[in-house]
Amino acid sequence: MNASTYRNRRNELAKRIGPNGIAIVPTASEQQRNRDSDFQFRADSYFYYLSGFNEPKAWLVIAGDGHSTLFCQPKDMEREIWDGIRVGPQAAPEVLGVDAAFSVTELNDQLPGLIDGRDVVWFPFATHKGLESTVDGWLNAVRARVRYGTLCPEQQRDLCGVLDEMRLMKDAGEQDTMRRAATISAGAHVRAMQLSARMLREGKELREYHLDAELLHEFRRHGSQYPAYGSIVAAGGNACVLHYRADAGLVRDGELVLIDAGCELDGYASDITRTFPANGKFSAAQRALYDIVLASQVAAIAATKAGARFTDPHEASVRVLAQGMLDVGLLDKNKVGLVDDVIEQRSYFQFYMHRTGHWLGMDVHDCGAYTEPSELGIRNERKDALTGETIVNRPARILRSGMVLTIEPGIYVRPAHGVPQEFHNIGIRIEDDAIVTDTGCELISRGVPVEPEAIEALMRV
Repeated sequence: MNASTYRNRRNELAKRIGPNGIAIVPTASEQQRNRDSDFQFRADSYFYYLSGFNEPKAWLVIAGDGHSTLFCQPKDMEREIWDGIRVGPQAAPEVLGVDAAFSVTELNDQLPGLIDGRDVVWFPFATHKGLESTVDGWLNAVRARVRYGTLCPEQQRDLCGVLDEMRLMKDAGEQDTMRRAATISAGAHVRAMQLSARMLREGKELREYHLDAELLHEFRRHGSQYPAYGSIVAAGGNACVLHYRADAGLVRDGELVLIDAGCELDGYASDITRTFPANGKFSAAQRALYDIVLASQVAAIAATKAGARFTDPHEASVRVLAQGMLDVGLLDKNKVGLVDDVIEQRSYFQFYMHRTGHWLGMDVHDCGAYTEPSELGIRNERKDALTGETIVNRPARILRSGMVLTIEPGIYVRPAHGVPQEFHNIGIRIEDDAIVTDTGCELISRGVPVEPEAIEALMRV
């Protein structure tokens, strides 16, 4: 994305905060991993969305008239030898398209003057430790000079909501980046599937970290900067742990492997889950549950379109999963009733305990309200069938073209009394990334197959 993209976003934000507002956005802090070693730096998503700037120790200030000021690290030949070339304040306006730039060492001197005369100070609440007290310090500096004619803002407002709404709708450039990220991630899943079958055919010991390494190799080989999140590579019963991390677990012939992994490319995440037989061939019990999950995803995909509600894919998925659980005997209809009873009492929760999707974008669980902003005054209460807790429901978000979300139903069967033994320790999830369109949705992650026959054919290679 070029500098004009970020300039347009800053101008749009300026319109939303009003002519007498001012927005202050810091980037992320560098994080120490251990002694003398930091984690790889990644810019704060809000900051990067507005600037495209990926250096640490930077701040962006946007006035309601659209004037933007960047504070960044000054040029320093000695530090640049160790840490890399810096853009620096002098070059920043031309490189990044901001109106002015200063050394970050001038931040505390400059901010009171920028705030003076504004009605509202906007900044992201509860996202950066100490930011509120830092803003208070600048406001106090303005108040200290009121006898000289300074005007101190009377309001502080949360910038997150404004930026969340902007980020929820992905433009053509963002969608293209996300397609490329999903394509890279799909290729990584393909490599992991094929490696699994190949190593088992050759009689080699296979562990989860072997597959994780294959993912990382493919991500970086195609230019991804890093994984979008800690990859889940779960063999056998480990797949029943929803946030299991790739570890040293043995991948056994005859078991399933669940991989939930996606790369980040140029600031945008992908998020794909596939479940496959380690040896390349589903057993009858594995196939029975896999077919249920796949059918539930098909139903959820059909429900994902502009004008539908965010909850519609989940409800479509749950109905198919619930009926499938009854059909194969995971749930006993003599105890739990028919499908409507299962849904009302949430009896399916033993085997499916998460939602069917989430927003996707710069963050893997991206920002954006899940309730419809135009209907916030509508609410109803219900008592949860499992916990007895009173739940407040508000109308779910209406899907619109340009929103991006995941579609990820699953079934997770832990050994328990009354659960057919052939299903014990089977965990299955299928997840794809979908761009909402006027007529439905575009699945951008199908470079790796979901049909069981296609998975088996792929793994024979």
